[in-house]
Amino acid sequence: MKIAILGYGTVGSGVYDIITNGKPQELKKIEVKRVFARSRDKMPLATDDINEIINDGEILVVVECLGGINPAYEFIKKSLENKKHVVTANKAVAAKYLDEFVELAEKNGVKFIFEASVGGGIPWLVNLERTRRVDEVKRVYGIFNGTSNFILDNMYRNNEEFESTLKTAQDLGYAEADPSADVDGGDVVNKIILSNALAFDIHVDPDFPTYSMRNITKNDIDYLKQYDLAVKYIGETNVVDGKYETSVMLSIFGKESQEAAVPLNNNIITLDGSFIGELKFYGQGAGKLPTGNAIVQDIVDISEGASRVDVVINNNLTYTEELTRRNYLVRSSVKLTGNLIESIEEYKGNFYIKTKEISLKQLSRLVNDVKEQDSKYVVAKFHK
Repeated sequence: MKIAILGYGTVGSGVYDIITNGKPQELKKIEVKRVFARSRDKMPLATDDINEIINDGEILVVVECLGGINPAYEFIKKSLENKKHVVTANKAVAAKYLDEFVELAEKNGVKFIFEASVGGGIPWLVNLERTRRVDEVKRVYGIFNGTSNFILDNMYRNNEEFESTLKTAQDLGYAEADPSADVDGGDVVNKIILSNALAFDIHVDPDFPTYSMRNITKNDIDYLKQYDLAVKYIGETNVVDGKYETSVMLSIFGKESQEAAVPLNNNIITLDGSFIGELKFYGQGAGKLPTGNAIVQDIVDISEGASRVDVVINNNLTYTEELTRRNYLVRSSVKLTGNLIESIEEYKGNFYIKTKEISLKQLSRLVNDVKEQDSKYVVAKFHK
């Protein structure tokens, strides 16, 4: 089976290396015929003309590793319209246009597979698919972003401040020069949207409650350490009786929890099924070879005609911000009052305000009151 790879950066080159240098017999059946790259000098198979790929009847699978929205959207759409399977690691374009891509793939009798877009090399989405065959998923949550976890883990273990840890992450290549997607939640938003699609058959808009971790400080970490607590950046969706609720924010765990123990840039993602209970998937959530491995697994599935669950988007659930009630911790220089507050503790010049068990809607109102007076506030959820 002949394939084309769009993009020869970190992920694209990883896919090429695994296919061309891999030992398993299954890989001998796969041939990279073309690589879309801006410079033809990059490698002998390179082309900078996408039509050489789209119009090539021998190429059955297009592997999109360009990242971003454009031209990835245009190239994926053209590939599906020309009856080519598409495999991608691009969570941004997949999350935004998922319903359109799924419809195009079904119409043209091909597959649109995005396993590598969530969790890198962790077999998360494929096992979410398998679980759904015999069980109902009630909840998904986890550490979806390795950069945010590296920062929080380093702050906790090495008593570092946010800015110095971010710089370390950038020096190591874990964080981009502009870290907004990682620390303000955009990356996790895309990944939870894609997880929601396979878990709950919904394609949601990215306007659910998302709170940045940008303002967290060493003092916040030290405050939680007093109580044997750790904080992680979590995406979460809950479903109850035909309603769902999604959020992305810092979440507080007891230090005995598996989430609290996740080190460096690793991920851990959990599903909760009605019969199976909680299943956790742990590992490298990004990187050249882990992500490349997930993509090649998808290519092998297509090559062998392996059964994969077709994505179905029916949007039969109703969105709400009043489904669950949790305790939240708000750190602010402002001392809040009101009937939503359970307790207030002062620590090193700030107030740590624990709420009663409240809804996300009530939390939003509370935060609006805080940010009018303190733009450097931090919000975290007590996990349960």
